[in-house]
Amino acid sequence: MSNPDATGRSPADRTLPGGSSAAFGRRSTAISDRHLSKWAIIYVRQSSTQQIFDHKESRERQYALADYAALLGWPRERILVIDEDQGRSGRTVEQRPGFQRLLAEVTLDHVGLVLGLELSRLSRSSKDWYHLLEVCAIFGTLLADQDGIYDPNDSNDRLVLGLKGTMSEVELTTMRNRLERGKLHKAERGELILTVPCGYLKLPHGEVVLDPDEQVRATVQLVFDKFAELGSFGKVYRYLKRNKIYAGGRVQQGPRRGELAWRPISRALLHRMLHHPIYAGAYSYGRRRVDPKRTAANGGKVRMRYVPMSEWKVLQRDRMPAYITWERYLANQERLLANRSWPDAPGVPRVGAALLPGLLVCGACGRRMHAGYRTKAKPYYECMRRKLEGSACCGLGAAAVDDLVSQQVLRALEPAALELSLQAMRNVHQERERLHRHWAQRLERAVHEAQRAERQYHAVEPENRLVARSLELRWEESLRAQCALQEEYDRFLQDQPGQLSEDERVRILALAGDIPTLWNSPQTPAADRKEIVRLLVERVVVHVRADSERTNVDMVWRGGITTSHAVNRSVSRYESLSDYRQLLKRIGQLRHDGLTIARVAMQLNKEGYRTPRSRKGYTSTSVRKLLSRQRQKA
Repeated sequence: MSNPDATGRSPADRTLPGGSSAAFGRRSTAISDRHLSKWAIIYVRQSSTQQIFDHKESRERQYALADYAALLGWPRERILVIDEDQGRSGRTVEQRPGFQRLLAEVTLDHVGLVLGLELSRLSRSSKDWYHLLEVCAIFGTLLADQDGIYDPNDSNDRLVLGLKGTMSEVELTTMRNRLERGKLHKAERGELILTVPCGYLKLPHGEVVLDPDEQVRATVQLVFDKFAELGSFGKVYRYLKRNKIYAGGRVQQGPRRGELAWRPISRALLHRMLHHPIYAGAYSYGRRRVDPKRTAANGGKVRMRYVPMSEWKVLQRDRMPAYITWERYLANQERLLANRSWPDAPGVPRVGAALLPGLLVCGACGRRMHAGYRTKAKPYYECMRRKLEGSACCGLGAAAVDDLVSQQVLRALEPAALELSLQAMRNVHQERERLHRHWAQRLERAVHEAQRAERQYHAVEPENRLVARSLELRWEESLRAQCALQEEYDRFLQDQPGQLSEDERVRILALAGDIPTLWNSPQTPAADRKEIVRLLVERVVVHVRADSERTNVDMVWRGGITTSHAVNRSVSRYESLSDYRQLLKRIGQLRHDGLTIARVAMQLNKEGYRTPRSRKGYTSTSVRKLLSRQRQKA
């Protein structure tokens, strides 16, 4: 006879099928009638779909535990099999409805025994495992695996259960680390290529090449050319939607795997194209990592986050065929970062009337000044430090500094007027050529589809109407699609002919030759003016004094040259004018000389004295107000 352990049970009493128990089927001394009056739950789980199909014997052994529960004394109707978690990992309790159901049944005091082939089937997380142990201990539920039956209220059994739970978690971590290191080792050789983005094709032996379809490659190149021209994600996306540009991508899975499918370019696809380094010929691995916070907040559903280039695990340049250079890729990333609406980035030029948002810097604190619109016609620049921290920084009306910057920019563009006019004509011509080429490729593809459908229809036996009818419908659909596309192309030609007319050429030359008129035209969008300023000016620093309308402006041009200027800003009070005392003194002198109030106002305007806000100059009303203030002080 075997020696009993601390619980009074022999090893033979604790052994399930798969062990060497001679007393197989005999009730354990830990099982009481109270346990038999409740459910015996068989928990069945395999970690992945592949294991379900490949490891059938493991699944059969788990379901066979129901027979063992019956041998222990549980009636068949009191044995419950929970297998909702097939194909789910035991790493977390989220996304495992079966395990949650098991916990709920134990908490309701409905369970006498929980059976699993291995404890790792129940949980691979110490947090979830010990939570189950605590619940089972409170409600007196037994646990069992292929090595025996355990009472969580028994100290020895609890020690064994704790060790098994810890080993299960460590085992999962070890397996995952082994797999991850294997993937990393393959990635370091540049051979771990799971999928390729739009514009590329992965051959059966693993080589990555440019997509052989000419239209696919032209569409990808169009995206990068338009971003270089427009400089904004949103502008490129709106351009693609407005011109109905479609992207061709290879189907990654299913019966149509490898076929070319055309779809509108979504924001997600455009984001991937502009950020993926493969388009610059670089192989990368580890650009995204699991975000634990977002994953936990989404109920365990994995959420990823992009990491900076310095944290990528593998980056190998000149390993793939490229659409753009590496230098251009880096410039695109810098432009995308600069377009963000963050404190450290100027942001994208917007439709507001203010010319310098993102470029204007406070000379007192060095922070960027923001544009406010108290009235739509009079934007105002304000330092956010004053609003948030109550500093002594001052703001100023946008009109004065915007006019100064506009004059300086137009002066810088004057020598290049002829070159700009010719370049504008070339750009318009190139743009139309690109769009017409895209439409021609779409029409060519539609004609090919219709001709192929026609050949398939004529190739079938006429008597085989079951097939012929389907091919006839397909032929008719392709002809209708070709006709609709041709009509759409005709409408496009009406709006944008392939060649510029003589009248259009003359207008382009005239407008480009008269840059100030084009700049001040109401039809010129404010965002375009801002974009032009950003191409020439890096930042504008203003030094505003609270006791003076005189403002010093430093313009830092692209290339490092700095020019200094001075402007008069609008102020709210006469006391803020730098020559306020001199103004009062001059008014007193003119009145002492016998001039009327109206003549005093005319003389002040003639001598160049300015009012705080109005550009109309002094009037009789404003002179009377100043005289009354002078008398009050006297």
